Amino acid sequence: MGGRLVLKLESIVKTFPGVKALDGVHLDVYEGEVHALCGENGAGKSTLMKIIAGAQPYTSGAMYLNGEKVVFHSARDAQKSGIAMIYQEFNMVPELSVAENMYLGRLPVNSLRKVDWDKLYKEAQDNLNHLGLKFSSKTRVKDLSVAEAQMTEIAKCLTIGARIIIMDEPTAALAEEEIKILFQIIEELKKKGFAIIYISHRMDEIFRISDRLTVFRDGKFVAAKEIGETDYDDVVSMMVGRSVSNLYPARDYKQQEIVLEAKNIKDRKVHNVSLQLHRGEILGITGLLGAGTTELSKILYGAIPMESGELWIHGERKDCSAPIKALKNGIGFVSDDRKQEGLVLIRSIRENISMSSLKKLTKGIHLNTRLETERVNHQVQALNIRISSTKQLAGKLSGGNQQKIVFAKVLEADSDILILNEPTRGVDVGAKAEIYSIMDQLTKNGKSILMVSTDLPELIGISDRVIVMREGRMVLEISGDDMNQELILAHASGGVKENESES
Repeated sequence: MGGRLVLKLESIVKTFPGVKALDGVHLDVYEGEVHALCGENGAGKSTLMKIIAGAQPYTSGAMYLNGEKVVFHSARDAQKSGIAMIYQEFNMVPELSVAENMYLGRLPVNSLRKVDWDKLYKEAQDNLNHLGLKFSSKTRVKDLSVAEAQMTEIAKCLTIGARIIIMDEPTAALAEEEIKILFQIIEELKKKGFAIIYISHRMDEIFRISDRLTVFRDGKFVAAKEIGETDYDDVVSMMVGRSVSNLYPARDYKQQEIVLEAKNIKDRKVHNVSLQLHRGEILGITGLLGAGTTELSKILYGAIPMESGELWIHGERKDCSAPIKALKNGIGFVSDDRKQEGLVLIRSIRENISMSSLKKLTKGIHLNTRLETERVNHQVQALNIRISSTKQLAGKLSGGNQQKIVFAKVLEADSDILILNEPTRGVDVGAKAEIYSIMDQLTKNGKSILMVSTDLPELIGISDRVIVMREGRMVLEISGDDMNQELILAHASGGVKENESES
């Protein structure tokens, strides 16, 4: 435990029309600690964080800051009291500089009431230097990497004098090396007495960085524990209300015929990669940021043009130079960015699920609504998608249910070969277990999966074979008992010379 108690929430209740999002929850946060919040999507974590950050009022209960009862009416109120939140989706203006974003709405002015640019850039740079960051405060945000943008958000918290920083899925878009830098910064903040409230679906991170954790389930407080007094299985059981000891289904895959063969695939970021995918197989592909894994997956689906190479499906050379052609040839694709590339958030669940299979559902210009209803309901039941109605907007669902809708859309297109890019990014452990089970069942039904993932426990837990890429090239292929995190990371990071390369 850290120093003194800086934030206390007692019996917090939050009701929306017809829904009780929080039901008497508690939270204690101490200075100099990282306090993780654990719970499935819909458990109430985000609602509670918005209350602490002043973005939402609570219905009843009490919140105490440094021993004094507080009520925030806006995010600005919370910031003035030393609380800042870093959201999963960045809240910055891409065209403005790092300094302008850090002091947005609070730009320093001189005696003539003009912006004091020298003071702005110097103060911003001092804050960046304080965190050990090397980029200039004059850099435009759109020119930063995702990791640098994340660090800018943290630096911004320091400029407002925050002592309690809420981080919502801060590593979701970061590679392993960038995560290390973030964790170093968090350690430094801890030493300086900052309190960090940390939300993540990655359990390994929670045990790596946190001092204590609090578990919520269905809007209720379950338990608060010191990190050394609990373990992975205990936390997961508290989160989902049951034991999830077998997160990954036991696979006993026997190699079958080749369904997809890529030969010498090449573009700007992929260099002469060749691979084979077999019927009923889960083939994992991984690498650090910039390794070309995402680009390779999009080339195979036709979303990025290949400069050269061939694609063979069921023994025949096929043209998959556009997504519509790939779909026709039996390839389905689940993007790592479901909100931008996987779903139309302002359309209904029904419309999202059926959009890739409209040809099967239409005769001439007429949509067979009875058949559409039948097919959509079948997928909702088969994938255990938790919704109140298929008329619900996709954007209103939890991350896990959104991801299942993307799966349903691909399955409705009747694809035999599924390319899954980070299939469980941003979903909770209960939904992960369900997605792994769905993947396992699909392959048992004869479908084949090529999965791109940077989550190494997931990669090893669900894959039958793993390909490691570095700088656009394939550097390792392993299977069975040979699959381990150390070996994969050593090849992915260049710790092992490329004499074992497959390309």
